[in-house]
Amino acid sequence: MKIVVAYKWAPNPQDADVRPDGSVDWSRAKNAVSEYDPVAFELARRLADATGGEVVGLTVGAASIDTPLARKAALSRGLDRLVMVADDALAGADGTRLAGVLAAGVRAIGDVDVVLAGDSSVDIAEGQVAMTLAGELGWLGLNAVSSVTAGDGGVVVERGLPSGVATLAVTGPVVLAASSDAVVARVPGMKDILGAAKKPVELVALTDLAVPAAEVALVTLATAKPDAGARQGVVLDGADPAAAVAQLVGALRQARAL
Repeated sequence: MKIVVAYKWAPNPQDADVRPDGSVDWSRAKNAVSEYDPVAFELARRLADATGGEVVGLTVGAASIDTPLARKAALSRGLDRLVMVADDALAGADGTRLAGVLAAGVRAIGDVDVVLAGDSSVDIAEGQVAMTLAGELGWLGLNAVSSVTAGDGGVVVERGLPSGVATLAVTGPVVLAASSDAVVARVPGMKDILGAAKKPVELVALTDLAVPAAEVALVTLATAKPDAGARQGVVLDGADPAAAVAQLVGALRQARAL
């Protein structure tokens, strides 16, 4: 079984600064494997170990995603090899564009049975790339996946639903978006990090991939901060605790906070 983990090398919003005008300064944000993706790495490694399969990492983005640190960070998480599409033409690409390039990358890898990804990226958090990737490939796509194991001629997938948990037997290629709490991802140790340097990395040129031309361009026209609303400045008299609680509840209901 050949399993691809589609992941993103992305800046961490916790390191970003928000300017007074509401814009975000990313200059100090450090890049790392998107924090929702290690779950996909872990599920893929467990599935490969159970089936004697191979785990291939796949990431696409600007040329800056290809650094020794970026390579080790991914390869130390249980990958057997890594495929990268690093091209500045993908800088700032939207989710639809990235999904198209990922789909072309999966086709180039060939004979892929399962694609695993996190349910969202830490920087944009649109939560659409995995399912758009499934559509680009013409494969079944399932999100909210909490478990994937080997099945008869395919995989058995558990996914969370509002009504409970659904268990599905899947045959044929599939794209799975793992929920962020599906498993506890292992933390790479020194042996994993040192071993990552010996694993193969393939750089694929964007121009060598059969990526359909984008028919729709997405342009951000403006951004705005949420309306915080005016503060009412209600002062409660705490001399009578019971009365203060009743007054507080009344004020919250009037403000439609309850």
